[in-house]
Amino acid sequence: MSHDQPRGGDADDPFAKRPPEPEPPQPPPYPGAGAGGPAGGGPPSGGPYGGAGTGGPQDGGPYGGTGAGGPYGGGPESPYGGQYGAADPLAGMPPLANRFRRLIARIVDGLIVSVPVSAVFWGIAWRSDPWDDQSRSTGLSIIVSLVYFLYEGLMLTTRGQTLGKMLMKIRVAMLDNGAIPEGRPGWTRAAVYSLPQIVPCCGFVFWLVNVLWCTWDQPYHQCIHDKAAKTVVVSTVE
Repeated sequence: MSHDQPRGGDADDPFAKRPPEPEPPQPPPYPGAGAGGPAGGGPPSGGPYGGAGTGGPQDGGPYGGTGAGGPYGGGPESPYGGQYGAADPLAGMPPLANRFRRLIARIVDGLIVSVPVSAVFWGIAWRSDPWDDQSRSTGLSIIVSLVYFLYEGLMLTTRGQTLGKMLMKIRVAMLDNGAIPEGRPGWTRAAVYSLPQIVPCCGFVFWLVNVLWCTWDQPYHQCIHDKAAKTVVVSTVE
């Protein structure tokens, strides 16, 4: 019977121990944690959705990274997008302003400038006997154009909007980054629009072609004064 008694206890006998319980199956690792995933231990994948491969959000592909976007969100290579080019040159820009709104804004600005200027001018001109009707009309046209130039130049360079554009919820923006056309661009735009009207005969023809240019220009709907200043007219509401 002595050989039937345990020696040192069952806990010390390796042959008396129960086999270890099998480990429960582990779920598959997160796709990004394995080899080749952007967050795992393997090398970064070259797939289109992650890592340092072509086209992913970490690189200069057309859908993300430093090469994404259009004139307001692209890389340094070009104002039209990344190094591969942009399928849509308007990508990243606010919506372009409706042409009808642009027309109404011009009419409102024209009335804001011309009505008070004309009232003051004719009040003075009628008292000047040497002025005939033709001279008065020419003089009024020149003065209105100069005042409009100053009005638009000051408004554009300080806030990118005239009173008419504020009313119609549109504004002028630099094509390359959407900023207010401060300094030379704003004054250039105002000058190309207003000052040619001072020139007899051909001034009106140029003005007419200028304002109609946006009706066929693509893709930015620019008038000639926009092209001269490298600006676009965009909406301030989505």
